[in-house]
Amino acid sequence: MTIATPQSIRSLPRTFQVNVLTPDQVARIHASALAILERTGVATTSDRLLRLMADHGQDVDFEQRRIRFAPEFVEGRRTLAPRHFTLAGRHPDRDLAIDGVQAYLSPDGCAPQTIDLETGKRRASTKADLGALTRLADALPEIGFLWRSVAATDKQGPVHSLHEVEVQFHNTTKHMQTGAGAHADSSRSVVEMCRAVAGGTEELRARPNLSSIQCIISPLFWDEGPIDAITIYAEAGIPISLTSMPLACATAPSTVSGLIALTIAELLSGLAILHTIAPGAKAICAAYPSTMDLYSGALNLAAAPDDAFAVMACTQILRELGMPSGGTIFGSGAKRSNWQAGAQSALSTVKSAFAPPDLMSGAGGLYSSNVFSAAQLLLDCELFGATARWAEGYGFDDERIGIGVVDEVGPAEHYLGEQHTLDHMRELWRSTFMDRSSWEDWQKAGEPDPEEVAFAEARRIIAEHEVEPLEDDLSRELSRIVAACEADAPAHADDG
Repeated sequence: MTIATPQSIRSLPRTFQVNVLTPDQVARIHASALAILERTGVATTSDRLLRLMADHGQDVDFEQRRIRFAPEFVEGRRTLAPRHFTLAGRHPDRDLAIDGVQAYLSPDGCAPQTIDLETGKRRASTKADLGALTRLADALPEIGFLWRSVAATDKQGPVHSLHEVEVQFHNTTKHMQTGAGAHADSSRSVVEMCRAVAGGTEELRARPNLSSIQCIISPLFWDEGPIDAITIYAEAGIPISLTSMPLACATAPSTVSGLIALTIAELLSGLAILHTIAPGAKAICAAYPSTMDLYSGALNLAAAPDDAFAVMACTQILRELGMPSGGTIFGSGAKRSNWQAGAQSALSTVKSAFAPPDLMSGAGGLYSSNVFSAAQLLLDCELFGATARWAEGYGFDDERIGIGVVDEVGPAEHYLGEQHTLDHMRELWRSTFMDRSSWEDWQKAGEPDPEEVAFAEARRIIAEHEVEPLEDDLSRELSRIVAACEADAPAHADDG
C-alpha cells in the first residue's frame, strides 16, 4: 500500500524564459488580435451574452448574432484578471500555486479509447478505467493536477460527464480540471459536487478543488452552453480555463503568425466575456494551436516545429500580458510508445522547459489524444522529471565544485570511495524505464522494451496505491447528485 503524500507533487521550475518572438512581434500579434475582435468580432448563440455586451457599450448585431469589441474594453477587462491564485487539492498540502514561478503537469484529456493494461489492445474506455488511471496519476509525483484521462463511454446520456467527476473525486486528492458541465444544468451539479467535497459554499470559493475548461469554437464562436457554464462556475469561485484550439488551414489562417493571432484573439474574447460576467474571476488562458495534415485534412499526427513554435509564442505573449497560461506537452500522434512517441515527447518536453506555461497537459496521450496509455503516462512522466531536474539547476558552490577532493584524489586515481562522492552521488538523475542493462542481461530478460516495463509498473501501482477515501456520507451525496441530475436531465447532450 502506498498512500500518496502531498509533498510528492513535483513542479517544473520556470527557470528558462526563452522568447521566440521579438518585442515588436509580440506587440504586433497583440494589436492584430484586438483588431480581429474589433473588426470581425465573435458570433454566439447566447441571447444573454448579446444583451450583456450591448449593455456594456459593445457593438452588437442582434440579427447576425455578432459582437464586436472595442480594444479599450477588452484591455480593461483583461487587467481585472488576477495573476496569482491557488488551485486547491482536497488537502492544503496538495495545493498548486499559480504564481508564474513553477509549472505543473496533467495527464492528457478525455480520450475515448485506452490501451488495455492486460491485453495491450486498444478499446473503448470506461468509468472504471478512469478511476484506475486517476489513481495511477495520483501516485505519480510528476502529475500536479488531473484532467480526465479517458472518457466514461459506458455511461451514456446527457450527464455522463458527472460520472467522470464523481469517480475522479474518489481516486485522487489532487486538483482536478475538467470540461464536464458545458451547459447550465450539469454545471450546477458539478458545482454542487465540488461544494460537498470542499465542505460548503464559502469553503469552495476559498479553496476551489476543481477548475473548469470552457472552450471557444474556432473560429470565433461562443456557444450558449459554455457561456452559461462560465457564469455558474465563476459565480461559485471556480477558476475557468478559457481554451482556444484553432487548426491552421481549417479553422485558422494557414500561416503560423495568423494561427497565433487568432488564438490570442479568441482567448482575449473569453477574458472580456468572463470579466464582464464576473469581474476579477480566476482565469487561465489555455492555448492549443495546431496545424492540419495537408495530406489528409485531419490533425497533423506528425506535428513538430510549427505547432511547437505556435504554443511557445502564445505562452510568451500571455506571459507578457500578465495572464496565467496553459499549453500542450506530449500528446504524441504515434499509435504506440515507439520511436515516434519518444521523439515527439522529447521535443515537446524541451519546448516546455524553455517556454513553460503555468499548466501543461498531455502526458499519456497517443494518436493525438484519441487513445490513452498508462505506459505512455509513466514514460512521459520520466521525461518530465528529467526536464524538471535540468530546470532545477545545479549547485556551483565550493563544496560541489570540489577543488579539495580533486586535489586529494590527484591524477590517475578514482573517486569511488570518497566521502564527497557518497555525499553527492544521489543528486544525479536516474532513469526508471530507460534500459541500463548489458546486452547479454537484456537478452536473458527477454529483450523487454520501455513500454513493457512501464505497463508492468502501471499495473503494480494501480493494484497497490490507495487514495484517502471520501467519507461514506460524502460518497453517498456525490452519488445522489449524479442520480438527481440524471433523472432531471434535458434531452440535449452534455459536452462529455
